[in-house]
Amino acid sequence: MQARQLEVFCMLMRTGTVTGAAAMLNISQPALSQILLHAEDQLGFKLFNRVRGKLVPTREAEELYPECERIFSELGALRRRTTDMRFGRTGLIRVAASAPPAMSIVPKALLSFRAAHPDIVVRSLIAPLVNVVDMIRDGDAPLGIVMNNAARPGIEVETLGHTQLVCIVPEHHRLAELDQIGFADLQHETLISYRAGTLPGRLLVSAAAAEMQIFNPAIEIDISITALPFVRDGFGVAIVDGLLPWQQFPGLVLRPLRQKISVPIALLTSRDRPLTGSHLAMRDDLREACASVLKASGLES
Repeated sequence: MQARQLEVFCMLMRTGTVTGAAAMLNISQPALSQILLHAEDQLGFKLFNRVRGKLVPTREAEELYPECERIFSELGALRRRTTDMRFGRTGLIRVAASAPPAMSIVPKALLSFRAAHPDIVVRSLIAPLVNVVDMIRDGDAPLGIVMNNAARPGIEVETLGHTQLVCIVPEHHRLAELDQIGFADLQHETLISYRAGTLPGRLLVSAAAAEMQIFNPAIEIDISITALPFVRDGFGVAIVDGLLPWQQFPGLVLRPLRQKISVPIALLTSRDRPLTGSHLAMRDDLREACASVLKASGLES
């Protein structure tokens, strides 16, 4: 029995009349009768008998109906789900982000997205830059947000904005008394910051050289949040991105660098895989959230 024949049979069983079933299915009565005849020909037995102008289900129809009704309901659910997916009202979206945007931009974007799409499941993934790029290429995450806007094969890179690198120090540290911190102020401190192979690390090496100073971290990091316990426990001071909400961590003081050093925030998508409707909506929310976070931080450039 084909899907359309199943619909006609179930609706006839529900309403008991050709007129009622045709109205419910929005087809003509002759068309419905023709579909019923084709179904009976294929099955090899009658589903209804006409008794004094009324349709009376046969014994075979009575036996088939419970299973057909279950399948008919599942088909209806499938149609509703595919319609919702077409208009971006349901489904699963995946966003991969490096730690700073994952802890600042993504939550704000999710708040807006979930308000408009409460039935869509959101999977937020935190990973280093190289893993985010791999997830975009492999299709494991259609959207990525990282702090590097370098061109990459097969990846569409959209720069959403820039944030500045800042210095975080323990609240009672001598550098906490300064309004700005230069590289000369850091020469005798235990410095925690990015390794030279990262984009922020390369920018810091160049900036220090411009001040005739050396950028030489005692503790090298790839992800800024890993500097938190070292600074909080008084082990040293750190130069990190200003995107993370450092003010929320007790015992820390944030100070801008005397020489402004900006790092990009980029949205990554695949050039080979078009975004679904829900992912397009999430992309717009990520754009707006980034602008809002940068504005609130006062460190956008």
